[in-house]
Formats: sequence, C-alpha cells, structure tokens
Amino acid sequence: MKASTIAEREARGRAAREHSKRSSHKTVGELHRNPIELLKQSSEGRVHNLVPLRYGRMAVSPFTFFRGTAILQAHDLSKVSDTGLVMPICGDGHLMNFGGFATPERQLVFDLNDFDEVAVGPFEWDLKRLTASLVVAARHMRLSRGTAESLVMTAVTEYRDRMAQYAQCGALELWYDRITFELMAETALTPERRRSVRRGMEKAASRTHESLLEKMAEHDGGHWTIRDAPPALFHVLGANTLFTPEETEAFRGANWRKMLERMWGEYMKTLSHDRRELLDHFTAQDLVFKVVGVGSVGTRCLVMLMVDHMGKPLFLQIKEARPSVIAQFHKSPAIRHEGERVVQGQRMLQAASDIFLGWATGPLGRHFYFRQLRDMKLSANIELFDNDLLDGYARLCGWIMARAHAKASGQAIEVSAYIGRGDQFAEALTGYATTYADQVERDYDVFLKACRGGELEARTDEDMAADFRV
Repeated sequence: MKASTIAEREARGRAAREHSKRSSHKTVGELHRNPIELLKQSSEGRVHNLVPLRYGRMAVSPFTFFRGTAILQAHDLSKVSDTGLVMPICGDGHLMNFGGFATPERQLVFDLNDFDEVAVGPFEWDLKRLTASLVVAARHMRLSRGTAESLVMTAVTEYRDRMAQYAQCGALELWYDRITFELMAETALTPERRRSVRRGMEKAASRTHESLLEKMAEHDGGHWTIRDAPPALFHVLGANTLFTPEETEAFRGANWRKMLERMWGEYMKTLSHDRRELLDHFTAQDLVFKVVGVGSVGTRCLVMLMVDHMGKPLFLQIKEARPSVIAQFHKSPAIRHEGERVVQGQRMLQAASDIFLGWATGPLGRHFYFRQLRDMKLSANIELFDNDLLDGYARLCGWIMARAHAKASGQAIEVSAYIGRGDQFAEALTGYATTYADQVERDYDVFLKACRGGELEARTDEDMAADFRV
C-alpha cells in the first residue's frame, strides 16, 4: 500500500468538512428517548444490591448524574452526523477522568485514567464529552455562563493548537511525548498554580501500596487480611457481603484461591516475561470486593492483596470489563475480549501505562482486566478550584486529549486539517456544550422524579453503611 503524502492527508482532513461542517457540531440533534430506559439498560447485569447505590451517587447533582450516564451521551451523539475521522477514543473523557499517576520509571505524569468505555469512534465524541462536562461542572460550582463558555473555548483551542503541533511530529516523537508534572509546572502561569501542582505531587508520592496496607489490612502473625468496610469494601462470601444468595451460589464452598487459579494463569499470559517474573515474587493474601466510582458502581471489582518475601505489599485491582457504550452506538470492529479492549485501548491512548495491565476471563465467563490499585495516583478536586486554576485545568485536559488521540490514531495531520486554524470548531463546541448541559439538567430532573416516585431505588453510602452498624 502506497503511503499517503502529507498534502494528501491534509486534503482528506479538509474533505471531512464536506459531510460534517465544523459549524454543525453545535447541534445536539432531536433527542426522542427515555433516559430512564437507557439507564436501566446500563444497570443490567450489575450486582443487584449495588444498583441503588449507583443511583444514590448519581442523584447528588447534575454533575454526578452526568458522570454516571456515558450511555446517554453516546446514544445522543449517534443521532448527529460525525466527521468520519475515527480512531481509538477514551469514550468517557469527562474532566474527572484525567489524573496523575506514576510511570514505570516512577515519574509523575498527568493523563487520561479511565478506559472502561474505550472503543473506535469519531474523535469529536471525546471532545463533546469533555466540553459538556466542563459546562455541567461550572454550573454545579455556580460559575457564570461566560466562565463556562470560556472554559470550553480554552480546552478546544488548546486541543486545536496541540494537534497542529503533533501534526508536525514524527511517529516516535509522538510515542515518547509525556505530560509530566514538571512540564505542567513550567506551563502553569502563576507561582500560586505552580505551588498547587507541587503540593499535588507530594500527596501523590505518598500514595503507595505500603501506605495503603496500614489503612486497609491487618496482620495476624502469619497472614494479612483486608478489613471489611461495607458498602465500599467487603468479602464476597463474608458476613458483610452485598451479594444476594443467588449471586454467590456459584462460589459457595469454593476456595477463592482455587477459583482464581485458572484466571490468574490466563492473566499472566497477557503480560511480558519480565512482569511475570516480577509477580512470581508475590504471594496472594486476601481478596475482597471493592465498590468503584460513580459510573462503574455495581460492576464487579475485586482487590487482591499480595506480599513479597520481605512482606512488602502489592494491591491488584481486578475489574469487570463490560461492552463499551461507544461500540453500542457506533459501528466498531468486533471485540474478542472486553478486558483486552480496555487494556489495548489504554496502552494506545496513555503516554505510559501500568506495568501490571492485563486481562482474563472470570469463573462465570465475565471479562476482567487487572491493574495496580492506587500507585501514586492523584485526582483533581475541582470543587476547590478557583476560576484561574479551572482555566488551567481545562487547558491541560485539551492538551492531554490531543496527545492521546494523536498517539493512538496517527491521524494528527487529518484532524488538524479538519479543525483548521480559526475558532469555528471551538465556537461550535461551545454552543453544543451549553445546549447539551441543558439536556443533562432535564434528564437529571426526570431521573430524580423516577427515584422519588419509586421507579428507581436510590440509596446513599451512609444509608447502606447504616445497614451494617449494630
């Protein structure tokens, strides 16, 4: 196959404007759908007793509702024409799915950090999820309409400018590009913002497996056991389980080590030789169920505690991978294994990925992926941000998304040519994000009515924790 010239690739990017004008991106489309039906559909197959907790967390605000409803926006995006510039996309790139973590070389970087919905889709779907989240969050923080619009302009303009730079890069240059905390501190505009970044780095550096061990587990002389803290953390077959008897039927009388044996062997095959050797130094101690973030509540997620010969810990998270909502509404290549989809997508989109990323099939045929639980991870508490810091954060998200798309797709030239140099695309997305935030608020009201009317059951973490207090 003959390689296209840069001029041909730019022409391909500009040609995409013919069937998807840049100004057309402000359209949300005609949305005739029942948000409750789509929500119920996305709750199918989850742990039954955790679905009310999922709804309880989503009921907190339109912003938490938005975070839990990637299925709604994916459905809505499929109703308007797209650019046809498809690539691996994060699928749920809202502003809380960015964060800091350590690379295998222990360098702190900032990047996308949630890939449960990763799939092949139009590049602008990621941007529309991000920009809508900026407006919904700004409203939640009671910021002015002007501030919300300015955040979207900042993020999309940064995406445009970075994509134009990446269009000039060689393939290896792109592959090695990382947004480190040092680089962030350099590009942070004020000394005050620089100080926040430094404080964040110090906090992240202290979040190691060892610091987690003290908080989560206890030692009886020969063995470590993770403490139950229901509803967030519990042993599946223990007294505090939130699983129904039907859900635990398959595991009754089973030894979790025996059950995990085949899965572990399968997972090890997905790792490189050196990582397998490294894991051989660890012995499994305990396995518990962990309730994860807003959108994933009710999906199966296990935490395994292992220790090496020196008694030093390693926490591995074994998380269920369900079909991506993007693949549901955009024709994507066939998927052999949902865990593999998450892992391969993450490796493509992130600048550097967890050394223990891998996948396997669980005892009942469910798909899972493995990763470290919380190695030097850091997420932004945007509610504490002032306007200046929020603006810097929006710029950072735009930059990270451009880097991820450019690396994963190799289509920086086409995307940059499509967007062009002006503000037309950014202005269209500002219109889209504002209108879509209105839609999110309407859907949130319908959702609250369904919770109040008893169609959906919503319970808070406090409600559920109270069930376990004697």
